[in-house]
Amino acid sequence: MKKRICVIEDEKDIVRLLSYNLSKEGYEVLSYGSGENAFEFIKTNKPDLILLDIMIPAMDGFEVCKKLKANQETESIPIIMLTAKTEEANIVTGLELGADDYITKPFSIAVLIARVRTSLRRSVKSDLSTDPVLSFKNLKIYPDRYEVYVDDKQILLNHTEFKLLCCLASQPGRVFSRYQIIDSMQGDSEFVTKRLVDVLLVSIRKKLGAASAFIQTIRGVGYKFKAPE
Repeated sequence: MKKRICVIEDEKDIVRLLSYNLSKEGYEVLSYGSGENAFEFIKTNKPDLILLDIMIPAMDGFEVCKKLKANQETESIPIIMLTAKTEEANIVTGLELGADDYITKPFSIAVLIARVRTSLRRSVKSDLSTDPVLSFKNLKIYPDRYEVYVDDKQILLNHTEFKLLCCLASQPGRVFSRYQIIDSMQGDSEFVTKRLVDVLLVSIRKKLGAASAFIQTIRGVGYKFKAPE
């Protein structure tokens, strides 16, 4: 069955460009021109991935993303945000709201398609019994499934947050500088910066609740994951 991609974008030339190239790759493409009622459009059409422009009429992409990630029916759908804005603040905002990736205009079609494929691969769930697990008391991390559980309740992290948590948890006790964290994640996210590492860790800790105690700040150096004794 074809993967269904929903493009929420008001620039008709971009919609045509994306529709043509994604269709050539074998995807089914749906498009919607504004943020107004986009939530109902997505619930009705149930896409496998969303390409979401920030500067859309009626309700901007940030608001649409926030609404989608707050609803159980749509929270697991990967979102790649599209925008002409390149300021780091906008990248941080999109990721904090749950976006999985971020591409700035003008973009390479080849790069965009590669990122689409990667996001779709991440969203595929494998059998739980075959997954390796990083287990620390009430915290369980399944790297192959991109899933995190605290007290057997699933915690929803976006891709960048998940990769950062795995970076720390995969080597308990090791202190990572911000630059080492950036290096470990650079293959997945071209936009990781020192400031973004700090922002992402604030978000991860908030989502983990009591389990956030595993992540420790080493003042003047960086961060480490402290495994339970």
